This record gives sequence, structure tokens and C-alpha cells, in this order.
Amino acid sequence: MLLIPAIDLKDGRCVRLRQGRMEDVTVFSDDPVATAGRWVQAGARRLHLVDLNGAFAGTPVNGSAIRAIAAAFPELQIQVGGGIRDEVTIEQYLEMGVRYCIIGTQAVRDPRFVERACRAFPDRILVGLDAKDGWVAIQGWAEVTDQRAEELAGRFATLGIAGIIYTDIGRDGMLTGPNIAATQALASSLSIPVIASGGIGTLEDIRALVTAGGIAGAIIGRALYEGTLDLAEAQRLVDQLSETQ
Repeated sequence: MLLIPAIDLKDGRCVRLRQGRMEDVTVFSDDPVATAGRWVQAGARRLHLVDLNGAFAGTPVNGSAIRAIAAAFPELQIQVGGGIRDEVTIEQYLEMGVRYCIIGTQAVRDPRFVERACRAFPDRILVGLDAKDGWVAIQGWAEVTDQRAEELAGRFATLGIAGIIYTDIGRDGMLTGPNIAATQALASSLSIPVIASGGIGTLEDIRALVTAGGIAGAIIGRALYEGTLDLAEAQRLVDQLSETQ
């Protein structure tokens, strides 16, 4: 299982939100490149970057910070989400050195956009499904739809996406543990990678995700910044558990 540190960008700074609320924000750093370097030094093999302003604006806002991170660490896999609504934005990110673009809101509103993007940029598109009590939320989590996460995931899996990021909004930023049951059930129903997100706070959470089986990765945010989880130690645990499975 791949551990993926998250860097959420708001107004050019590294922040964390609780349950996706822009008004409940904690600033952790004014230097996104230095923050990325911290996780690279600890052994990160991929980074998860989110343009929070872009998620609400519907267009990239923190592109300069993302470009700077990609330029500083050209060998690192980077996945980016937030405000990706068209093919031009995807192309711009890929040209920066981003490995994967995450489509969230636009995927729900226009599934054909996902299909077009997968044809134009094979193996570069991830779909982000953010769920509240199983219902998919969009527009920076401000709007809850009438569509179930597992149903949408099944449809997107047939379009050629590289994987799905499943976030339990109710747990995001709360350090209360991930929704392992829902994530594992989703992963077992699909033939593409599923990455867990939301609520991961301790080594025991990591252990539980690995032993559940079938989960390809885990995005970790607040736990790293508040020190309840050490990335290098967590990666060692994952590697050890993977050897015994």
C-alpha cells in the first residue's frame, strides 16, 4: 500500500480543513516547496496536492505553488486535484510534471468529460469521490448530490481511469480513523486501484488499512502535521506487513 502525504493549498499556504469547511482552517506552513521536501525526505513516493481555492472557484488558483513543487522534485509522482474542469487544465498540469490529475466535481456533473480525458491522457486520470454518509459531494464538498459513491465508482471504472480516491468527508481532518469498511468494500468491487482518504490518525489506522486488503493507497494529512503519525515509521510498517501478506 502506498502512503501519500497531502498538501492542501489555500492562498499559497499549506493548510488543513476539518470536514472540508473552508472557515475551519489551520495553517501549517507558508512554504509549500519546503513542506513537500519534508515529506520527500521522510520517504514519500507520491504527493497529493489539492488546490482548495480552485475547488471552489472551478479553475486553478494555486498553480504557481504546484509548479514550484513539481520543478523542485522532478522524480516524484504528484497527483493534483481541485478546480480541474477541462482538458486544457489537465494538459497544463501534466506539462508541469504532474503525474495524475484528479477529477472530482466535473466527473459527477459530466461523466463524458472523464471519458474524453482518459482518451486524451491515458493512465493519467484519477477520479475523486468524496462521500458524506455514502452520498457523493461536489463543489469543494459544499453540495451533496443524490448519487451513491459505489454506483458512480462502478461507472467510472469502465472509462479507463487510473484509479479512484475515496474520501469520507465526515472523517476528513478529524483523526478519528478511516472508514475502512466502506473503502474496502469499494475496492473489492472494482478492478482498478482505490486510494483511501479521510480520518487516518495513527499507526493502527495504517495497520488496519493494510490488513483489510485490496486498498492501493492511503492519503495522510493532519496526522502528519500534528505529529500523531510519523511518515517514515508508517512506511516501514506498510513494507513489513506487505512482505507477510
